[in-house]
Amino acid sequence: MNINFECTTCGKCCHDLRLPLCVDEALTWLDRGGDVQIICEAVPCAEEPPSEDLQAAARHRRSFSTMSGSLPTRIMVILAGVFRGACPNLMPDMHCGIYEERPLVCRIYPAEISPFIELIPTRKACPPEAWTTVKAPLMREGKLFDSTIASVAQRFRALDEADVQTKQRLCSYLQIDAAAWFNEGYVLYSPEREFLRMMLQQAKRMSEPPPSAMTWRYISNRRSTVEMFLSVGADSVLAEEIAS
Repeated sequence: MNINFECTTCGKCCHDLRLPLCVDEALTWLDRGGDVQIICEAVPCAEEPPSEDLQAAARHRRSFSTMSGSLPTRIMVILAGVFRGACPNLMPDMHCGIYEERPLVCRIYPAEISPFIELIPTRKACPPEAWTTVKAPLMREGKLFDSTIASVAQRFRALDEADVQTKQRLCSYLQIDAAAWFNEGYVLYSPEREFLRMMLQQAKRMSEPPPSAMTWRYISNRRSTVEMFLSVGADSVLAEEIAS
């Protein structure tokens, strides 16, 4: 698929978002007075995924190994800058107030961070005129055409993998121990801003291996999923049972 794109400065992409951030970006976001959520997802566990399964290998690199009951599992954690309405850095003229220091995901938009997610213009906030054929080439034959955007996306993926142990320590410090199952949703945590900043700084600063004794629980809104996990020795519970 060939896609052309040019920003129209409409500002629609800068509203009501959860922006995936690397650890350093999350600390900067918190320092600026923004809020960060911790999003947890459990992914299929394999010590070494098949070399031909590139998506499984990517999930493996982005996740850490742990247990749920007696079942080995892997947990993937996302740090997300969150806001309702306009981004706190969006100026009245719809330009970014921290443009030179904006998060990496903002630098590549509307491209996808993951090479396994198809870019579909109709699912983006940008207006139709941003995608006309006379605009600059963004993708050619399904691959990013702009080498700068491709480089930034690769940089984010590398940082995301490098941050795994810091995120594992952070979950331990905050006693976060529940995740949704892969492709069935997410479990979100919203710690108080200053406390999260302090714990994230500590998790980044420490060099000891993350604790291995901690066990995780699967949360799902599907009874069949919960029953399946319980049957194989995992710790699992329906979301409605802990909604309060």
